[in-house]
Amino acid sequence: MAKLSHAQWSSKMTFILAAAGSAVGLGNIWRFSYMVGDSGGAAFVLVYLACVALVGLPILVSEWLIGRRGQKNPINTMAELATQHGKSKAWAAIGISGVLAAFLILSFYSVIGGWSLSYTLGSVTGAFSGQDADGISALFTGMLSSPGTLLLWHSIFMLLVIVIVARGVTKGLEAAVRTMMPALLILMLVLVGYGMTTGHFGEAMSFMFNPDWSALSGGVVLAAMGQAFFTLSLGMGIMMAYGSYLGQEVDLIGTARTVIILDTVVALLAGMAIFPIVFANGLSPGEGPGLIFVTLPLAFGSMTGGTILGLMFFLLLTFAALTSAISLLEPVVEFLEERTSLTRVPATLISAILVWLLGIAALLSFNVWDGPVAFGFNTFDLLDNFTSKILLPLTGLGAIVFVAWCLDRASVQRELGLGSTGGTLWHITSRYIAPIGVICVFVGGLI
Repeated sequence: MAKLSHAQWSSKMTFILAAAGSAVGLGNIWRFSYMVGDSGGAAFVLVYLACVALVGLPILVSEWLIGRRGQKNPINTMAELATQHGKSKAWAAIGISGVLAAFLILSFYSVIGGWSLSYTLGSVTGAFSGQDADGISALFTGMLSSPGTLLLWHSIFMLLVIVIVARGVTKGLEAAVRTMMPALLILMLVLVGYGMTTGHFGEAMSFMFNPDWSALSGGVVLAAMGQAFFTLSLGMGIMMAYGSYLGQEVDLIGTARTVIILDTVVALLAGMAIFPIVFANGLSPGEGPGLIFVTLPLAFGSMTGGTILGLMFFLLLTFAALTSAISLLEPVVEFLEERTSLTRVPATLISAILVWLLGIAALLSFNVWDGPVAFGFNTFDLLDNFTSKILLPLTGLGAIVFVAWCLDRASVQRELGLGSTGGTLWHITSRYIAPIGVICVFVGGLI
């Protein structure tokens, strides 16, 4: 098997953009917005922020630390680090779980990315203009019921991912995030600026930041903790893979704080852009998953300048989907490069074709294969539930437990640049608080 010299990020800022790009995806804009709407607004937001700090940050740092120490794909890294510290090679299962999760998630994530591409074109052609609620719903239903349409957009989305990932770390991943992340932030700020002109920005801000504690329940807390965990791309092998391209000079905790702040700011800005439009058009913020693909197009179709705003919004959604999708493919490609004689381009093509094929089964779940295939779920829902409720929590839990309980405490503390107080806080959080949080998400997801 060929042993390649391991690539490195060209700069700390590029790594931050790449990690933030992975974290900033459909989960920030699509999932976060409808979960805030479904879960009562500000109470969910505040619990989410606390969970990001107490659960998300230590797991993110742990995955980077594992990747940087191993300098290999997640599977090899876990096996070798376990051996070095006198532990069983069975810890490699954590790496296997992460790479498998990334592969499975991308197969259905690319289908949703295809929806975003389709709606971007629809905004350009004025497909939403003058449509009533029934008309917008018919557009969405028509897209889902057409295997050919879904296959076309799924294929185009995966082709874009292939082109970026095949070019490697510097020319592919770095070049993409250096362009798309600033563009994403600019588009988001423009949409927030528009939200300020609707006359309902104050209502949106109150909805998001003035908590109604009576809305807080065990289900809301679990939902917030789950969103905090999943929005940072934890448990997918991504951050281990990205960490393997890191040099020793990078401050992991400081960098994690920066990435988390960027990720959280984008999620909050998404709400500040979306909810003023929702309230200005007399729509419900609790529309669930249809908020982005049914409710907002209805608003864009009836407002002045809605064609331009709709184009900007779905272009923003596409950029977010792409930055996450390239990170999902990376652990799989890295594994094939290091465990076989394949070079970057064929490793990317083989990985992406397999993802694309599984994605076809996922997209057919909305039409010709809409019946259950296992446990009462169709293929799309089975992939979603298996990864989000089982693989991701278990992989993230394995990573934090490995760092907190298997690695030498003093060496971890030195590598993270922590003094005695910081080391104690890290020790308590990584050994107890974060694992308990993940276990709660895991158990809550299965109930």
